[in-house]
Amino acid sequence: WTDALDVLLVFAGLFSAVVSTFICQTFQTLQVDPNEVTSSLILELLSVQRTIDEHGPGSSTSVPRSDISFHPSQTATWVNALWYISLTLSLAMALITALTKQWIHQYMNYAQLGTPRARARVRHFRFTQLQAWHVPAIVSLLPLVMHIALGIFLAGLIIYICAMSTRISLVVGGIVLCAFVSYVGTNLLPIRDPTCLYKTPLS
Repeated sequence: WTDALDVLLVFAGLFSAVVSTFICQTFQTLQVDPNEVTSSLILELLSVQRTIDEHGPGSSTSVPRSDISFHPSQTATWVNALWYISLTLSLAMALITALTKQWIHQYMNYAQLGTPRARARVRHFRFTQLQAWHVPAIVSLLPLVMHIALGIFLAGLIIYICAMSTRISLVVGGIVLCAFVSYVGTNLLPIRDPTCLYKTPLS
């Protein structure tokens, strides 16, 4: 378990860094562009000045106000939502993995408990408690959470690329589809053939 959890922590750290980099590039699409606001206000001021020059300072002629209302596009909303969910899952998985490592360390910390018989009894008691509190099931589910986070990120990546280039999104989507089919296949093969070595906690 310890080695597998260490691998998960490293992968979660690298994955979270990658997702954070993408989010830093796209979260601005959910906010008003300051340059557009500045340009709109400057145009409004120029309209006011032009009106004063044409009709005089006391003119009651209305000046059209700049429309600076902002609504993010549906693509930007979906992409950011998927990537934020993916990042949250990854960080939550890393936190639970760190906690699980502490539980296992506590389970293994029986070397200084006296006689070998006492250590054996303590080890057996802690092992039964690990089973009773479903620690093995939690350890088995952690990779699944990481896989779900990766899948959500890839879905957002395809939507993000599709908004820029359909051809590139088709290529990326094809690669993702092949990876997904391989993932599902390697998890189903051990169920069909018990001699298959492609075994994971899910299969």
